[in-house]
Amino acid sequence: MSLIVQKFGGTSVGSIERIEQVADKVARFKAEGHSIVVVVSAMSGETNRLIALAKEVQPRPVPREMDALVSTGEQVTSALLSMALSARGVKAKSYNGSQVRILTDATHTKARIREIDNERLQADLDQGFVLVVAGFQGVDENGNITTLGRGGSDTTAVALAAALKADECQIYTDVDGVYTTDPRVVDGARRLDRITFEEMLEMASMGSKVLQIRAVEFAGKYNVPLRVLHSFEEGPGTLITKEDKSQMETPTIAGIAFNRDEAKLTVLGVPDMPGVAHRILGPIGEANIEVDVIVQNIAEDNTTDFTFTVGRLDLDRAEEILQEVARELNAEEVRADSKIAKISVVGVGMRSHVGVASQMFAALAEVGINIQMITTSEIKISVIIEEKFLELAVRCLHSSFGLEKEPYDESTA
Repeated sequence: MSLIVQKFGGTSVGSIERIEQVADKVARFKAEGHSIVVVVSAMSGETNRLIALAKEVQPRPVPREMDALVSTGEQVTSALLSMALSARGVKAKSYNGSQVRILTDATHTKARIREIDNERLQADLDQGFVLVVAGFQGVDENGNITTLGRGGSDTTAVALAAALKADECQIYTDVDGVYTTDPRVVDGARRLDRITFEEMLEMASMGSKVLQIRAVEFAGKYNVPLRVLHSFEEGPGTLITKEDKSQMETPTIAGIAFNRDEAKLTVLGVPDMPGVAHRILGPIGEANIEVDVIVQNIAEDNTTDFTFTVGRLDLDRAEEILQEVARELNAEEVRADSKIAKISVVGVGMRSHVGVASQMFAALAEVGINIQMITTSEIKISVIIEEKFLELAVRCLHSSFGLEKEPYDESTA
């Protein structure tokens, strides 16, 4: 008998009608002989409603009380789904995070899971119950309710799958799998049958919103097979799993990821001396602003131009900090650009194929797109371009690497 953990997001349980549909699906799996643990999010819009209520009472709510409040959304869904299953003759029990004892650290609103006590869950599974667990939440060592941050139900599901040694963790959402790129941008985007943890992690970090990054990291660490499926349409979805070593020598591009929420800052005419990078980026880091791509150019007059990217929402604060740093360093000026985007080619096949970068750059040059910055990893090449060219860049790269037809190989080069 296989054990499956299934996670349903907010839109999948957004109404009583949807909850009834989910109950039908879970009941079918149970009838097929599977052991089932279901993790649910709050009903669509409920978390936002609770946050708005909190801010009416207190503009900056106490984090401990905020966690106590917003965790109730998932608890409502888990109880309703458990009732719907019981109405179908399926033995079911609902659990909140503290009842399962999903032990976390004490960082309210963005806690991290430390361990899960699976003894109680396993006992109920052995008795034939379907377990319906409220996602997104846990409890710290002092018994305080904690939450895992936005999208935390994905992490709950993967963590439970790891603790219970589940055969598969199925993430049900409003798309039928992971695509080679956003189908709204490229009509020919193709659903992937399979993708590695590493590739999915890069795709998620580069802007793909299908899965929460922390959930993918957790799945990779504990080797939990993930499958992304549509909540209400039948299909095989996309399996996310470890790399198949037998395919390691096959040059493959998994997909094209992109992110519009980028901004670029440049400090011009910085004295070229030891420690200057720290002098620039240190205050940025102290302000809890994440830096992404970094480029430093050295001129003949012993000065350097230092450029880096940040999230667009952090641009104003980062520019304010840099203006002060520039004065201290006697730099020429600070320039900011919020009209950029990042586009990435992702694939484990880059490890064994050297032509990916040149093909990417040639494809962009062919349609007149200038590359402003470049960064690479073992399985990813990212470039910064003008935002107005983003969709053109995605389409031309998707076509260049033949992603609408077959995974990229030498025959398509």
